[in-house]
Amino acid sequence: MRHDVIMTGVGGRGVLTAGLLLAQAALPEYQHILWFPSYQAAMRGGPCECSVILSDEEVYSPILSQTQTLIVIDTSQFQDFVSRVLPGGVIITETEGLHINSVSNGIKLYKIPAMSLAMTQGDIQGSNFILLGAYLEATGVLPLSMVEEELRKRFGNKKKVLEANINALKEGKNYIKNLK
Repeated sequence: MRHDVIMTGVGGRGVLTAGLLLAQAALPEYQHILWFPSYQAAMRGGPCECSVILSDEEVYSPILSQTQTLIVIDTSQFQDFVSRVLPGGVIITETEGLHINSVSNGIKLYKIPAMSLAMTQGDIQGSNFILLGAYLEATGVLPLSMVEEELRKRFGNKKKVLEANINALKEGKNYIKNLK
């Protein structure tokens, strides 16, 4: 069993945080896990991405030229990454500024207004976790409870932050459930 995902966006939007959280949450479930961050510019607002590979078999390279799943946290990066999704793969993307209605090669496109949903919850910073929750529901790669547990380890002493992040994950999961 192997799952891989590329998460992309801009620095400061939680791209790397979401990827690392996914990788750490998957430790009990998968034998081989890679989290590979990449910064285009060492500043907030510069392009960034990370690859996460979850596998039961050894992984020989953290570099993904193509991926099963793409999560686009900032739509400015959509065009640069859409060609890297394998035929039949999945794209989960923010809708703010997105001018694409469909993609080819049998790729399933989930458009989620994550920033708007996060603002409704009172914290725009939660849009990355909304998209992560959507990814968990769309792919079934991990149960949401495993990611929640990792959030508890990370933010257990910050009750408001923990609650907001768990709510964001659930919001993304429920958004996908309602699309099915």
